[in-house]
Amino acid sequence: MKQMNGADTMTNYLEPTPWDQRNFRVPTYQLREYSVESLQETQDTEGHFTVKVDPFADKENLKKFGFYYVNTLMEPVCNKEQLLVPKESKIRFAREYNNKDILDIAEEAFAGGRFHRDFNIPDDMADKRYRNWVNDLIQKDFILALYFDGRLAGFFAYENDHILLLAMHKKFRGKGLAKDFAGSCVQEQFRITGYDTLRTSISPSNPASLNVFISLGFRLKGSIDVYHKLNGSLKAGGE
Repeated sequence: MKQMNGADTMTNYLEPTPWDQRNFRVPTYQLREYSVESLQETQDTEGHFTVKVDPFADKENLKKFGFYYVNTLMEPVCNKEQLLVPKESKIRFAREYNNKDILDIAEEAFAGGRFHRDFNIPDDMADKRYRNWVNDLIQKDFILALYFDGRLAGFFAYENDHILLLAMHKKFRGKGLAKDFAGSCVQEQFRITGYDTLRTSISPSNPASLNVFISLGFRLKGSIDVYHKLNGSLKAGGE
């Protein structure tokens, strides 16, 4: 089994994902397409692989080549004119915050992501992956802190027309604030980005979030199934 490096990392079908490799300490890739040719290329290459597949596609070859299901992602979409938001909100946004506070909320809030559901990835590595992703978003200034009654209540992350993350501090959950939080975040993203349409990705295993976005005027546009594969083993420890 070979490990690609240098010029070998760019292939017809495998796209390196260095943002994942730094956490799992093995080569990581996403497949550029779902085809027999792309699946075949994973056979003799060491590393962790991700492929996204239409839910109605034939999955026989995935099993044949050692891929396993980890999640489905729904795509809610909303036009600015369709957005339903509360007339008045106590939510306030700020770009000034303590980075550690945001990272702590992220680590606690995203314990059900696809990497946590991958039986080949230890929870500590999955935690590290999401924490590093949020830290990247902080460095890119793609995160706004949410304050409610003067207290840090959560954050949301965005990039262009995509709502990436929305996390509430555990002390503010279960208080009927989810719709107000999400609606305020979407409204703010429309304002600061200038886009007429926004979209996000939500797993059907998170029906609470899905229902909140639908109540705000989002409509489901499509879905995608996500499969993983591991050739080799993940190394213990971290960098």
